[in-house]
Amino acid sequence: MHETAMLDTELAAIEVIREVLVLQRRLRDGGCAGRVCLRCVRHHRDAVATAMAHGRPIDFLLPAFPTKSPNPAKVLGPLPDLAEELALRFLESLCERIAEVYPPGARIRVCSDGRVFNDLIGVGDDNVTRYVHELNRMIARIGAVHLSQFTLDDVYPGADHARMRAELTAGRGPHTDALRAEVRRGGDLVHMYRGITRFMLEDLSVPGHTGSRSALQRRSRELAYGVIARSRAWDELLAELFPDAVRLSIHPQPCSTRKIGLLLADTPDVWLTPWHSAAVDTGDGRFTLMKRAEAEAAGARLVTVRGRPSHLVLARPRTAAPVPAPATGVLRHAR
Repeated sequence: MHETAMLDTELAAIEVIREVLVLQRRLRDGGCAGRVCLRCVRHHRDAVATAMAHGRPIDFLLPAFPTKSPNPAKVLGPLPDLAEELALRFLESLCERIAEVYPPGARIRVCSDGRVFNDLIGVGDDNVTRYVHELNRMIARIGAVHLSQFTLDDVYPGADHARMRAELTAGRGPHTDALRAEVRRGGDLVHMYRGITRFMLEDLSVPGHTGSRSALQRRSRELAYGVIARSRAWDELLAELFPDAVRLSIHPQPCSTRKIGLLLADTPDVWLTPWHSAAVDTGDGRFTLMKRAEAEAAGARLVTVRGRPSHLVLARPRTAAPVPAPATGVLRHAR
């Protein structure tokens, strides 16, 4: 009987990991193979099986949903909109599917990291606070019972925001010189460094910028190192606070590492996120993510909900071919 129970737990753990990995955000040439990478299944199976053996919900940590990009050419405004809502609904549905396999279910703690590095990306602390509060209201409004939000404010309640960041990085995270050396050696960090540098360049290229492109590129590279260093400090703190949780990431990850890259939305760019873009209705209630300026250049119109910008609708020419369903199925109209 005991052996049967162990086998049932093992099979259920594999099925849970498969539910997550089918939505995996993969690093190009990162080593994963097949629709569901079996090496990644084996790597994360034990953490899930341990939670099951104790009969407790499976805890997932997802550092994500920091704050909206400050560049109005990319987003609809400073607050969460339909792009975030669809991503939250997707995360909630993932937990519901896991509960069908394992009745105690799963919980996803969204570890909002906007406060960790917002001073580097040119977003004020007040905007981060408003974003966090609105995200909490959105989680409640859509009835997401498996999701919760965790921020730096929860670690250092009542502290000055600059002091929070100083406390976070005291003794945690790599020095910038060490990161530079790691990037020069090549490897997995190079992809993240390049992706964040590109984001920084886009975010800083706001209307009215008068400096040279080369100077902006240099600044973006320096800021990217700072963002990575702070993000690693946040990662270390989360590992201290939640040692048994299964780690998720919104960034593509190499094969069989301790984090699973999770694709939150249908998008042709695996680095694009809801907070760097807008949700665009491409027809038949299906959505993709696009930068605002690119969507509007293609003829998309703005839709407001509850008096605030919500998403964009892309007009479809009468002769256009039907829009194919998103490969992941995660961006469907859910209102």
